[in-house]
Amino acid sequence: MSNSTLRLGGLVAIAATLAACSGSPAGAASASSSASSSAATSSSTAASSSASASASTAASAFALEAKQVGSQGTILVAGSNGMTVYTFAKDVPNSGKSNCTGGCLATWPALTVSSASAATGSSAVTGKIATITRSDDSGLQVTYNGLPLYFFRNDHAPGDANGVYTNWMIVKP
Repeated sequence: MSNSTLRLGGLVAIAATLAACSGSPAGAASASSSASSSAATSSSTAASSSASASASTAASAFALEAKQVGSQGTILVAGSNGMTVYTFAKDVPNSGKSNCTGGCLATWPALTVSSASAATGSSAVTGKIATITRSDDSGLQVTYNGLPLYFFRNDHAPGDANGVYTNWMIVKP
């Protein structure tokens, strides 16, 4: 199977997941639905594994940092891997819960830590950092000013900020 077939299949899978999360990217191209189901599944699985690895990496030596990222300005990133973090507009501040579950969570992995004491920030991070216990897996998800934080599975390198969609925002310190 060619890389372009896998990429197209991945776009189809991402489009379906984003629809479930009530978001569509500004100016995003429509993916053709003629891609095979197996290509979409393979690409989706690979992307999910990459995002899970990013979330796991952040949990091992966690700290939030404020970094200058291209045209986005100064934003919050996970300190251990430099990956951009996001909030979900459907989450209610200080509610103690995440409204991103199931397919949404596959695209927007939760930023988790092994203990509440690991949820720290550099001196440039001025808001309140805390954790909530997720209801689906009992993991500790990091919050910033009362909102749960997430990664975007299609951010592959520090400085990537591809997850700005309807209902999804980059976090400013």
